[in-house]
Amino acid sequence: MPSTAPRPETLHFASDGRTPNSPLPVLIYRRLPLGQDALAERFEGLFASHLWPPRWRASVFDYQHYHADTHEALGVASGWARLLLGGESGTEVEVRAGDALVLPAGTGHCRLQASEDFLVVGAYPPECDFDLQRPDAATHDAHRARIARVAPPLTDPVAGSQGRLVGLWRPPH
Repeated sequence: MPSTAPRPETLHFASDGRTPNSPLPVLIYRRLPLGQDALAERFEGLFASHLWPPRWRASVFDYQHYHADTHEALGVASGWARLLLGGESGTEVEVRAGDALVLPAGTGHCRLQASEDFLVVGAYPPECDFDLQRPDAATHDAHRARIARVAPPLTDPVAGSQGRLVGLWRPPH
């Protein structure tokens, strides 16, 4: 059965010598058809149904960081924000309630500006725990090696086994 999720935008980021980023693309799903009410609960249910257990509700940190041990899904439950993705010289994106982002391990991200009611649901593949890393040339190469060992998830947190992540993040056979 084909997915009813909208086709995501994709962004690619290379290492900048401080933030490793990933050869895998960032996925941004816009205006998901989740309704207007209780979006945090809806994102938690959506992510959990696709084997990405939700772990927290909060904002996005206002400083550049990345996770070297896991991929991350972010569901915007309320408000809006301007985020900087891909490290200190990355790309600014605006996200709004109903949008979701899927960040491959190593992808730099931070909040530049946000509405007062900006709220995000964060989720990770099963049995993954996020680590918090800051851009740093001294640890860059060691973190790239850790990131390369992070397995692709079995499903897309937004669209399950039929989602774009499954094809885009799998090595060719």
